[in-house]
Amino acid sequence: MSAIETDRTAFAVLTDKEREILRLLSAGHTVKTIAAQLGRSEASINERLREARRKTKVGSSRELARLLAAQKIRDDFSGLTPALGAGQPSVQRPHPRRVAPKGTTMLLLALPVAAAGLALASIQQPAGAGSSPAATAAAAASPLEGTWALDLASIPAAERPRGVTIAFHRRPGGKWAVHVEIAAADGTAQVADSLAVPDGAPVPVSGTMSFVDSASLRQPGPNTLVMTLGKGGKPVSTRVYTVSKDRRVLTETIVWASDALPGLETTRFTRVG
Repeated sequence: MSAIETDRTAFAVLTDKEREILRLLSAGHTVKTIAAQLGRSEASINERLREARRKTKVGSSRELARLLAAQKIRDDFSGLTPALGAGQPSVQRPHPRRVAPKGTTMLLLALPVAAAGLALASIQQPAGAGSSPAATAAAAASPLEGTWALDLASIPAAERPRGVTIAFHRRPGGKWAVHVEIAAADGTAQVADSLAVPDGAPVPVSGTMSFVDSASLRQPGPNTLVMTLGKGGKPVSTRVYTVSKDRRVLTETIVWASDALPGLETTRFTRVG
């Protein structure tokens, strides 16, 4: 049984109420605010979370919420990717895991950027559907705005770039402007820019990063952005960006587009501006 199938089996034992609580938790809610929203006591919410951890054997409630959301994204993403047959090339995952040719890291194939355990079935709504009032409100209050730098210490030395930064800035009309800079280990530099409404519609990616040419964005919550990257009309990866409660750490969870999805990859960024 694959790791993906094992995860799905583990999550199948959760009740609908446990899933709902985990989705709220991953969206940035606390036990106190979840209890208020659901009309339950904090003790009851904590007991539900303990039971969910016991069933899945995951030690942290927030980690369980992240894993559940990531599984949801994998299911949605794989359901939107046709089965590959003869004569239909797969979208190959870059190799090695985080470094492109000449030492260029593949950590950030992108641009505007649950795990955010949210209902993400709408992540691939038809292009041009328009941003919702909820998405616009989420952008207005988002702790994602600012500049983030890759935590280099968490990257193996052989794969470590000199630096990677992402800057998110809000623009009129509910749009996100995203600027990415990658300084590779060999001294070469690449940049990329995009401007997108979080409505799932693809937008062009400009700059010097040749491995992607489009990105689509959704924002299911104030502290979360979900981004699908493409090249030549084919999906490359889906990335989930989640900000910690103290707004100092940005976690990136990557799901690669492939006929055989690998395990999730996670990287960390810290706020520098």
